Amino acid sequence: MPFMLVFGPGYAANAITDTLAAEGWEIRRVARNPRPGDLAFADRAAVLPAIAAASHILSSVPPGAEGDPVLATYGAAIAASRARWVGYLSSTGVYGDAAGGWVDESAPLAGRRGGRNIADAAWLALHPQARVFRLPGIYGPGRSALDRVAEGKAHRIDLPKQVFSRVHVADIAGGVIASIAHGPPGAYNLADDAPCSQNRVIEAACDLIGRPWPPLLPLAEANLSPMALAFYAENRRVANGKARRLLRWQPRHPDFHAGLRAIMRAEARPAPPAG
Repeated sequence: MPFMLVFGPGYAANAITDTLAAEGWEIRRVARNPRPGDLAFADRAAVLPAIAAASHILSSVPPGAEGDPVLATYGAAIAASRARWVGYLSSTGVYGDAAGGWVDESAPLAGRRGGRNIADAAWLALHPQARVFRLPGIYGPGRSALDRVAEGKAHRIDLPKQVFSRVHVADIAGGVIASIAHGPPGAYNLADDAPCSQNRVIEAACDLIGRPWPPLLPLAEANLSPMALAFYAENRRVANGKARRLLRWQPRHPDFHAGLRAIMRAEARPAPPAG
C-alpha cells in the first residue's frame, strides 16, 4: 500500500491527501501543532523512521524568516530516502511581476520573497524524484470570493490592467496526483486557463449570490493589509501547458465561472431570485 508522509497539512495538502486516503493510501501528517494521529514536527525519533518508510513525501510548509524549516530539519533525510516521489507546494510568486505577461516554468525566479525562491530551487535539487508545484491564487469551498462577498470583505480596486491567475483547490489535488502516475520530476505550474482581474471574480461572485458590487476604489483608499497590497503590486498570467502535456492534467474548473459555480453546488448556496 502506498504511504504518503505530509509535512504541514493545510488547505491544499488536505485536498490532496483526502483524495488519496479515499483511494486506500496510508497518510501520515507531520505538524507543529499535531492533532490525534499526527506526528509532531519536533519529534525526530518518530519523523525520521516515517521518512525512511514513506513511498511518497509531500511538503506544503512555506519558508519563514529563517528559511524552509522542513529542509533545515529533515532535508538530509528526505534527500537520502528511497521515496518514489517527492513533492513541494510552492507559489507562482517566485516569478515576480511580469507586467501582465505570460510566465511558464522556464521563467527566472525573480519574486520579491527571496526565501520562497530559495526554497523552490532547493526542493527541485533535493531528490531525483522531486516535483515542485507552483500555485497561483488558491480558492475553493470555504475560501473563495463568495465568502468574501458574503462577509462584506470584498474589494474592487481601480487598477484596469491588473491580472492574475488562480486555481481551484480540487485542481491542485488533481495535478499533484496526476504527477504520481505521469510525467518526469521538475517544476509545474498548476493554474486555470483564464487569468483575469480580481474585479471580474468579485463581480461574478456578487452576481451569483445576489449582492451589489462593492464600490470601485483607488488602491490608496482601500485600506488593504500589507499582504493584499503586495498581491496588487504584481501582475502576471501563468501558463499551464507543461502540466497539461506531461502530467496529462486538465483542470476541472478551467475558469473562475466554473469554479465558483462548483463551490455554490458543493456548499448548497441558494442562487439569487430571477430578475
